[in-house]
Amino acid sequence: MAAEIVNPRSENGTDGAPEEPFDPAFALHRGGKMAISATVPLRDKDDLSLAYTPGVAKVCTAIAEQPELVHDYTWKSQVVAVVTDGTAVLGLGDIGPEASLPVMEGKAILFKQFGGVDAVPIALATTDTDEIVDTVVRLAPSFGGVNLEDISAPRCFEIERKLQERLDIPVFHDDQHGTAVVTLAALRNAAKLTGRTLGDLRGVISGAGAAGVAIAKFLLEAGLGDVAVADRKGIVSRDRDDLTPVKRELAEITNKAGLSGSLEVALAGADVFIGVSGGTVPEAAVASMAPNAFVFAMANPNPEVHPDVAHKYAAVVATGRSDYPNQINNVLAFPGIFAGALQVRASRITEGMKIAAADAIAGVVADELSADCVIPSPFDQRVAPAVAAAVAAAARAEGVARR
Repeated sequence: MAAEIVNPRSENGTDGAPEEPFDPAFALHRGGKMAISATVPLRDKDDLSLAYTPGVAKVCTAIAEQPELVHDYTWKSQVVAVVTDGTAVLGLGDIGPEASLPVMEGKAILFKQFGGVDAVPIALATTDTDEIVDTVVRLAPSFGGVNLEDISAPRCFEIERKLQERLDIPVFHDDQHGTAVVTLAALRNAAKLTGRTLGDLRGVISGAGAAGVAIAKFLLEAGLGDVAVADRKGIVSRDRDDLTPVKRELAEITNKAGLSGSLEVALAGADVFIGVSGGTVPEAAVASMAPNAFVFAMANPNPEVHPDVAHKYAAVVATGRSDYPNQINNVLAFPGIFAGALQVRASRITEGMKIAAADAIAGVVADELSADCVIPSPFDQRVAPAVAAAVAAAARAEGVARR
């Protein structure tokens, strides 16, 4: 059944018939949420001759002779392409490129608001992996970076990998890495709060899609003791014969404990639960976790473990929602990560740059650390500058900075 369109006006129509109640979401989105504005004046013919012909020809010729000048004399080094095919949009699923545009516009204004980075939404009318890659490669001369968004797994892994191989600008799938960076930041602070290190912890991730796979790999890279990942059929383990190539790779590096069976089996005695799958985790399974456990139930709008239940057993509780403490929100990561990468004209975003971003996010609340504050608010103005500085420094240290 098609979604019902609600008229954003609250007054009666001109024919006297009552209209639908006012809906602020439709009212806010009418006409779109963003626009392009000029950064130079166009007051008279002199301005026009500099901004366009004939003055622009001098700049074009200079760039043709020295291609690197494009970064100094165009917006390329300050703008990101936000690219989707509309196959995994928020919690809405495969709704297509047109229906994805409100989300991509939203992503673009988050880039600008929180990181000072310009971004352009690009929704592609194809779900073919190679077509998406080829299209983005052809568009790349106009952009300083590519943010992949809301592309379904497992295609998202291959698309990102191929683009990273073919482009010399940062390519970052936010559903994977933004989520992983913020999760690591919160987990570092939760461990610190309870007098432990990442190496002391055994985690369980519910969900083996884009976010779950990326979180597992990233936490292990950062030093987590062990992690088991569960999909709809149970724990991703070497003894399963139904795994995709991505999950087979995951089985090789996770689950050192050799667990098999259900999510509930994995949770018994676990220190950390990370939910990126939806569904509901039974209270008894949460109760079986180790003392001083952490529950990061990030499904929206309904967390896998309701915070009221989680607080009965866990020392630290986080969700993906803004109406509870400790919101795991990607906006803490991607604006600053791209701002830092663009600042130094990084050729890619490395694991070290992502770890630096997570450490910077965690450090913002170092003096305010508590069970209800292991992660800063998305509106904390300290976050993006701290992340950008840390990412730029890491890019220089790892040899991927070109400025």
